[in-house]
Amino acid sequence: MLVLVAPGQGAQTPGFLSPWLELPGLADRLSAWSEVAGLDLIAYGTTADADEIRDTAVAQPLLVAASLAAAEALGATPDLLAGHSVGELAAAALAGVLTPEQALGLVRERGQAMAKAAAVTQTGMTAVLGGAEDEVLASLDKHGLTPANVNGAGQIVAAGTLEQLAAFKEEPPARARLIPLSVAGAFHTVHMAPAVERMRQAAAGLTPADPHTRLLSNADGQVVESGAEILDRLVTQVSNPVRWDSCMETMAGLGVTAMIELLPGGTLTGLAKRGLRGVRTVALKTPDDLDSARELLK
Repeated sequence: MLVLVAPGQGAQTPGFLSPWLELPGLADRLSAWSEVAGLDLIAYGTTADADEIRDTAVAQPLLVAASLAAAEALGATPDLLAGHSVGELAAAALAGVLTPEQALGLVRERGQAMAKAAAVTQTGMTAVLGGAEDEVLASLDKHGLTPANVNGAGQIVAAGTLEQLAAFKEEPPARARLIPLSVAGAFHTVHMAPAVERMRQAAAGLTPADPHTRLLSNADGQVVESGAEILDRLVTQVSNPVRWDSCMETMAGLGVTAMIELLPGGTLTGLAKRGLRGVRTVALKTPDDLDSARELLK
């Protein structure tokens, strides 16, 4: 059983789209999507520096477009789909809930709304690797932080104000390693509440279809069969934690045997190697990875 997964914000790196533009038709596709996103996706994916693509309003449309383009180049028919945070919009499009253009229009609003919300208060996110989960969660609670991403495989992402994160750094949980993330705000927390209403307004003009492929939700890791419910979850997801651990538990329960992570891959396959032992994985980073991914389909 194959699951196709789309990564979230932070997976982007300068120039990651460059080798993909050599594939037939991909540059034309990205040019058309640039019109929808209101951004020059090709420029941002090839010549922009790390600071430019760290901008939430840029990173989110860029990531969704990259995942959709890579899925088109791969041409696989998965048994299951999932996306981490903003990657869930790419997964929803691949499941037929939204068209690619609708997903890119919605993620444009999402990125702008979340960037605006992040500008209200100086906030950030820190990955917590290792440590006992109950001790990590207790420490986050003590410092007023939110477990914004519960990723499984011994990884939780803490989110909150920079002051809260600084205090947390001074008193980390036992046996845990802290890694500040290159994101512009405390995503999937109450700090993003102002963005939910803008997302709701943008989603109100869409008529989603029910998914043609099983799609997992970040909210609880469950398969959601209603397009309307998926769209509602995409809206509220902005200020709610991502439960990727639950998504991986469902993957294991359904009998997933192979995972392909769409461009720019690496993060989710890394989690799978620790949280889904025995599942074969391929991360799409360059077009050279397409052959390995197609071998996985045989």
